Amino acid sequence: MIDNLFTQLPHPLAYADALLAWFIRLGIDEDETTLPDQCVAAAAQLSQCELSQLYWFDEATGRLDLIAQHLPGTLRSDARLCGTDYQHEQVLQYVLGHRSALSLDDLANSLYESDFLPVTATPWRSLSCVPLFSRHKTLAGVLLYASQRPKPLQGYAASLAPLGSFALMQLALLRRMRPVQRAALPECDVQANRAAFGLIGNSTAMDETYRLIGKILRTPYTVLLRGETGTGKEVVARAIHSAGPRSGKAFVVQNCAAFPEGLLESELFGYRKGAFTGAERNHTGLFDAAHGGTLLLDEIGDMPLSLQAKLLRVLQEGEIRPLGASTAHKVDVRIIAATHRDLAAMVAQGSFREDLYYRLAQFPIELPALRERDGDVLLLARHFAHKARAALGGPPVEWSSAALDQLSSHGFPGNVRELKCLVERAVLLCDDGVILPAHLSLLPSPLSGTADATLRQRLERVERVFLIDCLHKNRGNRTRTARELGVARRTLLYRLSHLKIAVGDVREGG
Repeated sequence: MIDNLFTQLPHPLAYADALLAWFIRLGIDEDETTLPDQCVAAAAQLSQCELSQLYWFDEATGRLDLIAQHLPGTLRSDARLCGTDYQHEQVLQYVLGHRSALSLDDLANSLYESDFLPVTATPWRSLSCVPLFSRHKTLAGVLLYASQRPKPLQGYAASLAPLGSFALMQLALLRRMRPVQRAALPECDVQANRAAFGLIGNSTAMDETYRLIGKILRTPYTVLLRGETGTGKEVVARAIHSAGPRSGKAFVVQNCAAFPEGLLESELFGYRKGAFTGAERNHTGLFDAAHGGTLLLDEIGDMPLSLQAKLLRVLQEGEIRPLGASTAHKVDVRIIAATHRDLAAMVAQGSFREDLYYRLAQFPIELPALRERDGDVLLLARHFAHKARAALGGPPVEWSSAALDQLSSHGFPGNVRELKCLVERAVLLCDDGVILPAHLSLLPSPLSGTADATLRQRLERVERVFLIDCLHKNRGNRTRTARELGVARRTLLYRLSHLKIAVGDVREGG
């Protein structure tokens, strides 16, 4: 066995001992944050190369992400957060496509491009790249090692490929164990994770929104946010960006309905000097401005058909060509699209491209209307009132029970945006520190709006308002609230659970 694997290597017995020691270290490492670093350190030591890199291949999306790098004399950066997709790099693409190793002993005269390697004072002279596989023989990643000296590296492939594959299988196993650990988190931690999104609400409808955001955060999928006007699509898009791995880069917003077709194209893709009359200098487009980050295309349903074709190319190829430019260049941008329109119906009518629709709807999230978010109106109203009062530099305001009752029974056709404007106006009108129904200026809800509600549903709506108000007065203390209401504490806890009132959210909202 040693003759077959190590005949081309110096000191084969010593090499075999070192290789076995590294297998043991990788096998006992139970920390998924250090395991990739151990793997690249092993590859660098065994091959006696200055550089070693480990890439993770996502078979579902085709992405190839750099997850660890060994290069002495440089500060380690967490490559998992950089968001760069390396699948199109020539060397790596060859290894993935042919599922076989590639060794280049003279990079200077090679036809393969290697400019994706780290820039150092001494150029890279030789390189070897091996494919890594899962236990099911599917592609799992790539292990690369490079030297600043011309040297044959092909002989290391037969032993380093199993080592790298073993490391990725261990890493996959550790990652599969994470959901089990998370499921055991206490409720307070679950609420804290929700708070990290910067969103407010504990209704059943919002529970589903939080769940979907959590699913999409660390994936490269395109997100389509659908919902009525005012449901907070931009807020949710910003939450996806801020809580994800691209948070350190730009978040750029473009309303596709705000510009005519020609101007929208130049805003998105940019242009070169002389591209058209008046183009007196180069202009950077929003795709380039959002490189490494997120671009929100709001009101995507209003994008002209000609531009839809160009956007589809960006999604498919990951590259753009500014107006007046002769060549295209790569961009790394996560696209989130938002619309209040029915894009499927527009596809049927021929006003929206079918192929673009399916690319945008890779991961759709339907945002609930405010009327579907039972109980969230009061949480949002208190939050908006607190922010408005803080911006004005005044003390906190109180809410009268009558005002809260009016809010909870109103339909809010303008959704969260309407509620926000309404509350901010009420705070301005409130002179004595208590918001009254007169400050809200709400018209009585038409009878047709509540005709479908049963008596039990209407009574529970009133009970919910009353309980939330009592909890706020007692700053979330359930014992004091039960005493004030004259009920047993267990009775209060049952009603809170039945009505889906989270005390943590109530306390934070006050």
